[in-house]
Amino acid sequence: MLKLMIVDDSNIIRRKIERAQQGSHIQVVATARNGNDALAEFKKHQPDVVTMDLTMPEMDGIECIEELMKLNPETLILVISALSDKATGIEALHKGARGFLCKPFDEEKLGNALKELTEGLHV
Repeated sequence: MLKLMIVDDSNIIRRKIERAQQGSHIQVVATARNGNDALAEFKKHQPDVVTMDLTMPEMDGIECIEELMKLNPETLILVISALSDKATGIEALHKGARGFLCKPFDEEKLGNALKELTEGLHV
């Protein structure tokens, strides 16, 4: 089973992603509401997959992606953001994110994005 950490400053979004993973091959091991919390939780739980919001207080998603890649470049990061700014999405991918999902999203889109991201991984 893959381990997932959800990083988003919105409690509603965190819960939505968590609910969507029930009964899947992915287990939520940690949630964080900003980049600083995410780094601390990452070190504790070593998740395989991270869903990452870009716009958060304290440390934004771009900076957090950079830091997570330093800790483990194998981590699969799916950016989930309402940003319509393509340049920021591209920057996230250059920093190490492996996928991008726009908010609002439904469970099917999330499931497909995570499935695509984790294809080929042994679970």
